[in-house]
Amino acid sequence: MADMRRRSPEPPPGTPRVQLTPGLADQTLHELAPLLAEEGIDVDHIDVPDPDTLQAALDRAVERHNMNRFTPVGRGRDLAVTTLRAVIEALADSDTTQAAAILAHARPETTRNTDPTVAACIGVALGLLDDWLSGTNPHAPSDLARRVRLPAGHWHGERAATDILVLARKGRAFSSLDTLIARQGGEHVLHGSALALTAATQTWAASTNTPVRDLTLTAVR
Repeated sequence: MADMRRRSPEPPPGTPRVQLTPGLADQTLHELAPLLAEEGIDVDHIDVPDPDTLQAALDRAVERHNMNRFTPVGRGRDLAVTTLRAVIEALADSDTTQAAAILAHARPETTRNTDPTVAACIGVALGLLDDWLSGTNPHAPSDLARRVRLPAGHWHGERAATDILVLARKGRAFSSLDTLIARQGGEHVLHGSALALTAATQTWAASTNTPVRDLTLTAVR
């Protein structure tokens, strides 16, 4: 994607694509191994006579695994925060191509501590929006949720951003992650969450007469 801005309205999301990757099931199972071990299941010697019990344990492990991915800590959160700040500042400068380039550095998965992940960026952005727009954050303007609007024009991720703002006003954007991604797709939710966070930041900055760059340092963290 060369530019976050579009020349025409964003089309409805297409049918989700299923891509089979050899070895993915084994890889995923071993990623879940520590969580399944807490359930008393050894992934190298699975011996659970009741399929329903095994499925319930897998469901719980997957839910916790996904929560960990979308709730980064330490270096992972720092990378996501740095990425979101850079996108907000680029869009504040009307540099929509730079904003798209920054988001392009987010990786689906990474084993290195140099790249942000898509999940981390989405999770941090949605968590901040829930906090700001639901009235939980004592520093955010009291009328922020009512005033925030997406920037004019057409954008990649604009449909997701619209849904995200509606949910965040109720404090439910983060808890609706699965639905958002199933409906819009991960890439659209990534761009939509960054776009919504930018809109909220710009509205906050304007209402408090604070430079966007200064606000990102204190509020996006």
